[in-house]
Amino acid sequence: MSRYEKYKDSGIEWIGEIPEQWDVKKIKHRCYVKGRVGWKGLKSSEFLTNGFSYLVTGTDFKNDTVDWDNCYHIDEERYNEDPYIQLQNEDLLITKDGTIGKLAVVTNLDKPACLNSGIFVVRSTKEDFSTRYLLWVLKSSIFTDFNGLTAYGSTIQHLYQNVFVEFAFAFPPVNTQISIANYLQKKTAEIDQIISNKQKLVALYEEEKQAIINQAITKGLDPNVKLKDTGIEWLGEIPEHWEVKKLMYLVKILSGYSPDQCQPTDNGEIDYIKVDDVDKNNFEVANPSSYTSKNFIVSTGQTILFPKRGAAIALNKVGVVNKPICFDTNLMGLKLISEKNEVFYIAYVLKSFSLISIADTSTIPQINNKHISPFQIPLPPLNEQKDILEHINIECNKLNTIIAKVKKQIELLQEYRTTLISEVVTGKIKVC
Repeated sequence: MSRYEKYKDSGIEWIGEIPEQWDVKKIKHRCYVKGRVGWKGLKSSEFLTNGFSYLVTGTDFKNDTVDWDNCYHIDEERYNEDPYIQLQNEDLLITKDGTIGKLAVVTNLDKPACLNSGIFVVRSTKEDFSTRYLLWVLKSSIFTDFNGLTAYGSTIQHLYQNVFVEFAFAFPPVNTQISIANYLQKKTAEIDQIISNKQKLVALYEEEKQAIINQAITKGLDPNVKLKDTGIEWLGEIPEHWEVKKLMYLVKILSGYSPDQCQPTDNGEIDYIKVDDVDKNNFEVANPSSYTSKNFIVSTGQTILFPKRGAAIALNKVGVVNKPICFDTNLMGLKLISEKNEVFYIAYVLKSFSLISIADTSTIPQINNKHISPFQIPLPPLNEQKDILEHINIECNKLNTIIAKVKKQIELLQEYRTTLISEVVTGKIKVC
């Protein structure tokens, strides 16, 4: 990729040098920026499936445009309340609340449209400026860094108009702006397709891993072994010499404590584990809080943990911990009664089975002792459990190595995409 012939200092630290023929402008120098201020009593019943005007929200943004088919509508009276946010083709929209910085360019407008709250409309006020170019400027790390410095709020972030309009960016001639927008649209689409293909490849490897695990824990490792029907729908046939046992005969069910019951004392501290600490992709438990008193130790050895309440059940999170712990009331713990079984074998069975299917879902999904105690699992002899675990570890580690390489490729492609956008919109790379 080539560079422009001569460069000059932009005078803006986060932009650096720009081509000699370029300028630096702020949003306010070339744009009209407006957002809706209040709805003056708009009721939920006024959000129509069809009506005089589209009502655009941030959830309607799709692939840098507005998905008109899924927009709500409002009547003409509401539309006319605020002429400043009545949309035109080529307007640039940016979300300013919650997930700030989502972008869309208005195109193919076939009837009136206006904004819901939470969005700025950015409209070019000069013929030498293209909002399609600004779209890529706002997608760049230049704006991301600026946004990170000026975003307010803790849980809900907000991009203030008086801050946004002060954003300074590299400003090339309009024909260069259009060339840049066209180039980046084409080039990033190519990169995105490569990333998408690699993500699909990762998903296929993950499916292969799960198939290896499911086959091993339900059929064993001998392809010629005689099978018997368990009469259990999710399990089907298992090797003839295996048993089927209820968990109540294999584990002790443990309950957790709420955080206010677990405070440090002079006796010392141990890990306090929450639902978010349990990884949905493996059996690891990461970043627990270390403030629990020894007076509240729930388990001192190998313990299986999984969510027992809320939407997290559907994620099939299963963790295994082998140290003194206390855990949250939203987790359930299982501790093996004897050493005749492998804790990781039982953990694999639970992770392969959809726990949400046994949960009480009448209100909030919930798993209690009454669901877990009678749950039946396939149980090979201890030596086979060990062999199965070794097989799973060997085969899955091979796939994990491949998956890690593909994920690294995805990461590098994403970094390249980000760098490319920033380099192009600041003139470090020349677009013809």
